[in-house]
Amino acid sequence: MKAGARALALQPRRIVCDDPTSALDVSVQAQILNLLRELQRELGVSFLFITHNFAVVAYIADQVAVMRAGRIVEQGACADVLYRPVDDYTRTLLAAVPRLQGA
Repeated sequence: MKAGARALALQPRRIVCDDPTSALDVSVQAQILNLLRELQRELGVSFLFITHNFAVVAYIADQVAVMRAGRIVEQGACADVLYRPVDDYTRTLLAAVPRLQGA
């Protein structure tokens, strides 16, 4: 978190977060994501998230871009891309996300 505090001290308009919640348990992930949302609200900073975790994307993102081999194959509002994907690659990725039985 020291690096995050140093970055915020410069009052940036944008911060790149490269998989900031990977390898963290779910409760710690939630704390980090809630803190980032609070910072976004209070400071007006935008975050560019790079992640493979669609649950994180659904929770934190307003806009999303799906990349394949370094190229954007689909982008748009988070709800549109996650719940009404147009691109076959996006649909394939979303189909691979595990779902709980009965959910």
